[in-house]
Amino acid sequence: MNGNNQVNAALSDPNVPLQADGNIDQMLQQLHADFDPVYNMLMNYQCAIMQVETKFNILNNRLSMQDEQNPIESIKSRVKSLDSISRKLEKLGLPITIDAAEENLRDIAGVRVVCSFVDDIYRIEENFLAQEDITLVTRKDYISNPKPGGYRSLHLVVKTPIYTEIGKKDMFVEIQMRTIAMDFWASLEHKLRYKKNLDPRLAEELAEELKSCAEESAKLDVKMLRIRERIANAKA
Repeated sequence: MNGNNQVNAALSDPNVPLQADGNIDQMLQQLHADFDPVYNMLMNYQCAIMQVETKFNILNNRLSMQDEQNPIESIKSRVKSLDSISRKLEKLGLPITIDAAEENLRDIAGVRVVCSFVDDIYRIEENFLAQEDITLVTRKDYISNPKPGGYRSLHLVVKTPIYTEIGKKDMFVEIQMRTIAMDFWASLEHKLRYKKNLDPRLAEELAEELKSCAEESAKLDVKMLRIRERIANAKA
C-alpha cells in the first residue's frame, strides 16, 4: 500500500494500521511523512478558497458603495473530504492519488455566492472574471438554461494562483452563484436526492412539485427585481 492510499485507508478506518517497524517514534515519523502531502494538498485548496472569498468580499463592499446595498447576501465554502475525493476518483476510474486528484478534479475547492437578485449575479461575475489573476476554465449558466428538474445556478470553474513557501501554484476552484430563492430550492432538492429508502412513487411526486416550485421561484426572482427597479427609479 503506497503512502497516499495508506493515509486514505487510515483516515476512513481507524482500525487499518500504518506499517511501522518497532516503536511509537517510528510510527509517528511514518504518519507524519504519509500525511504531509495530503495535508499540503488540502491546505492549498483552503488557501485558494480564502483568496477567492476575499475577492468576492472586496467586490461586495465596493459595489455596495455604488448602490447603497450589498449585492452578496452570503458566501459559503468547503473543501471536499478525503473520502469524497477518493470516491470520485474511483468513480472516474482513476488512481486514488494526490496527482490524479489535482489533475482531474475541478471541484475539490468550492465557493457558493448567494446574491439578492439575478442581475447582481451577472454583475459580480463580470467584475470577478475581469481580475488579472483569475482564469475562467468552464462556465455553465443554469439560470438562463435550467436543468430539466428545475435547478438554477451559475457555475464557474476558475484557476487562481496561491503563493506557498515553495513558490506559486495554480489552483482550481468551483464557484456556484445563485439567488436566495435558488439556494433555498437547491437545499430542499438536495435533501430529496439523498433521502434513503423513499418510496419511488412519492419521490416522483415530490420531484414534480419541486420542479413547479422552481418555476414559481424563478417568477419570484423576476418580480423582486422589478420591484427593486421601481424603488430605484422612484429615488431619481
